[in-house]
Amino acid sequence: MPEGPSLVILKEQTAPFVGQEIVRAEGNTWAIDTTRLIGQPVVALRTWGKHFLIQMPTMVVRIHFLLFGTYRVNERRDKPPRLSLGFADGGELNFYACSVKEIDCDIDAYYDWAADVMSDAWDPALARKKLRAAPDTLACDALLDQDIFAGVGNIIKNEVLFRIRIDPRSRVGALPPAKLRALVQEARQYSFDFLEWKKAFTLKKHWLAHNQKTCPRCHIPFHKANLGKTNRRSFWCERCQKLHE
Repeated sequence: MPEGPSLVILKEQTAPFVGQEIVRAEGNTWAIDTTRLIGQPVVALRTWGKHFLIQMPTMVVRIHFLLFGTYRVNERRDKPPRLSLGFADGGELNFYACSVKEIDCDIDAYYDWAADVMSDAWDPALARKKLRAAPDTLACDALLDQDIFAGVGNIIKNEVLFRIRIDPRSRVGALPPAKLRALVQEARQYSFDFLEWKKAFTLKKHWLAHNQKTCPRCHIPFHKANLGKTNRRSFWCERCQKLHE
């Protein structure tokens, strides 16, 4: 699943389409009438968490990449696209295995930009407040809660918990104040590190916990399990990542 930083890269890659008219719209989506997109100019391309937003004068199309969604800019895969857009300059944008939805309201009222870890409007104090209101939530679930950390996915979750030495099974309410602050701070910091490494095509080289077998600090095997309500894969070291119960 593309995480928030990957969508920021998509927004940068598609910036030339802003101001252009959509001259072709098709795909196997049933959620929107693609003919309504033809002739509309792209007013803005925005991201919120894992949502990519195509803003037009009369509507907004939201792309959610789910678990296996992908995209191609000015090229195609050998699979039918969920949504394919052609632009006046001959460029195209193709989305695959994703959710397509129309949002016909004010997206500034629809989205809480303060919850987006990649946004200039990110509010760490609000994130801490939301965490304190859910004391029984496991740390692994809290980081994947898009109402708190929009844009954080499983890679960032595993790496953040390893950085701050917290066992993913820890309850949020049991975390000392300093650890709670670190959780919020590193969720954003690692997201921007992720963005830098992704642009440099070195992201996987920087993984210390995610998909790894051995703890680089303790040199013992990582534990691996699907944890929490989200049932996503976690990797953790029982020696250096403390369990707060």
